[in-house]
Amino acid sequence: MIYDIIVIGAGPAGSTFARETAKSKKKILVIDNEDKSNQKPCGGLLAPDAQKELAHYDLVLPSNVLVSPQIFSVKTIDLNFKLIRHYQRYYLNMDRYLFDKYLVSLIPNNVNIVNGRCIDVVKDNDLFTVTVSCKNKVKKYKSKFIIGADGCSSIVRKKFFKDNTMKYIAIQEWYKCNDKSNSFYSCIFDRKTSSSCSWLIHKNEYLIYGGAFDIKNAKENFEIQKSKLSKFLNLNISNVYKKEACLVYRPRHFFDFVTGKNGAYLIGEAAGFISPSSFEGISSAFKSGSILADIFNKTNDDKKIKRFYKKKTCVLKIKLMFKVLKRWFMYTPFTRFIIMKLNIMSIKMKNK
Repeated sequence: MIYDIIVIGAGPAGSTFARETAKSKKKILVIDNEDKSNQKPCGGLLAPDAQKELAHYDLVLPSNVLVSPQIFSVKTIDLNFKLIRHYQRYYLNMDRYLFDKYLVSLIPNNVNIVNGRCIDVVKDNDLFTVTVSCKNKVKKYKSKFIIGADGCSSIVRKKFFKDNTMKYIAIQEWYKCNDKSNSFYSCIFDRKTSSSCSWLIHKNEYLIYGGAFDIKNAKENFEIQKSKLSKFLNLNISNVYKKEACLVYRPRHFFDFVTGKNGAYLIGEAAGFISPSSFEGISSAFKSGSILADIFNKTNDDKKIKRFYKKKTCVLKIKLMFKVLKRWFMYTPFTRFIIMKLNIMSIKMKNK
C-alpha cells in the first residue's frame, strides 16, 4: 500500500496535521514513537497562545490532563544576583504525556497510526520509503509526501535539509515530593552555567527541575546549577525518580526556519517553530500543523504546497523573531538585573 502522506511524530504538530488533513480523505499514516518510557522532556505548561489555538477548534481539556497545583505566577530567580521576583502568568499546569495522547485520540479512524520509531527515510524517484522499528520488528512504508513532526532531532530535517540552527540540550529530573505547602513554578537564570534558562515546577506528587544547557559540558553544568539552586532555596532535590534529556532548537535568524520542499515538509519544532525566549513550542506546533493541513486539503501540487506553506508561515516566523528581541532583555544579565531590581511589572508580595 502506498500512502498519500506519512507523518513522523504525533505530538501537537503531527496530531493536528493528521486530524485536519483526514478531512480530505487522503490515505495517511502517522508514526507515533512516544510511550510511557519515552516521553518528551517538557515543563508541561500550556501557554495562553496554545490555549487560544485549542479554542479555535472548540476543544476542551479532559480533567485527567490537568495536574495540581494550578499556579498563577512565575517565581523568577537570578542566581548570580541572588534576586527573586514574581510575575503574573496564565499557564495551565498539565501532564504533557496525557496531553499528547489526548490529541492523538482526536485523530479520525480513517488515519492509520503505527506505534514505533522511525529509523530511516529515503526517497526513490517520487516515493518516500520510511523504515520503522515496531516492537523489535522492522517495517517499511511508502508515501508520496513525508511530514517531519519529530522535533529538534527530526530525521526528515537531517536527511533532506541543512541544519545549522543553534541547539541546546534540555535535561530534566523528577523527584518525589510530598510537601505541597510551598508549591511554585520558577524560571531560573544563571549565566555561569547556562546561556539559557531553567525551570522548577510541582506536578502532583512530583517536583521537576530542568533546563536548557549549552551542548558542551551540559551534564556538568546541570549538576553545578542544581547544587547552587538547592542551596539558595534550601531545597532537597537529590532523590531522583527519573531523568530525561533531548535536543531543543534556539532559532536566531529567518533561515533557521525550514518549511520544506520536494515532497518533504516540516512542522512544529522540526521546522524551527519554537520560541527562542521561553522554548514554548506547542502554540507554533498547532499553528504550523494547521496551516500545512489546510494547504494539503486544497492541493496535491508540490510546487503550490511549497510556495503557499512558506508564504502562510511568514507571520509565525516574524512573531518568533520578535521573541529574539525579548530574549535579549531576558537573558542579558545587566538588563535583567535592572528589570528585577526596579520591580518592573513584578507582583508585590505580601508578607506571609
